[in-house]
Amino acid sequence: MNRLYHVPLSPFCRKVRLVLAEKKIEVELVEERYWEQDPDFLRRNPAGKVPVLRMDGMTMSESQAICEYLDEVVPDPPLLPKTAQDRYEVRRLCAWFDDKFHHEVTANLLYERVNKKLTKQGYPESRNVKAGAKAIKYHLDYMTWLLDQRRWLAGDQMTLADFAAAAHISALDYISDVDWNRSANVRDWYAKIKSRPAFRRLLADQVPGFPPSRQYADLDF
Repeated sequence: MNRLYHVPLSPFCRKVRLVLAEKKIEVELVEERYWEQDPDFLRRNPAGKVPVLRMDGMTMSESQAICEYLDEVVPDPPLLPKTAQDRYEVRRLCAWFDDKFHHEVTANLLYERVNKKLTKQGYPESRNVKAGAKAIKYHLDYMTWLLDQRRWLAGDQMTLADFAAAAHISALDYISDVDWNRSANVRDWYAKIKSRPAFRRLLADQVPGFPPSRQYADLDF
């Protein structure tokens, strides 16, 4: 049985979960308290990070590498375009969300408000939360600009870029940190991707001590 070691609100784990579900690959989910640095887990990934996927006799880490592997071994439906130029744009946007968005927004909002408590690292740093609340406005505006020109973030077809963005956005939506009134384009994009069958298991996530926002699992939000 395929097995994914994950944390429910990790956007990197969520990206992999979305790809697995979209490709209809059955997987057992195993929650991993990576911050405890368990020796068995460190043997699976010496970097001490999630996600880690066990599949095809391999133990794989790094979410982008995992997702591209899955797209190659299960090519239908495709999540990377055919041309090199279009694949570049998808990879550029994946890096944008997993690097820039992550450090400016996710780390300052989700990690401060949730991860610090879960890992017993203290209380949220207010200046970081304020910085994240300011930065997300810029990123939502950038997404709006992209969606003014395209049906999906990277072009006319849904791609891995959409899953990368939705993984971060959905984790923030869980704690009610997305202003859905800021952009009708982003709201409509998220409603489309949120309604996909691949999203269902994510919407059932529950983190003890952190109930989801009112609109989190609502498909008609």
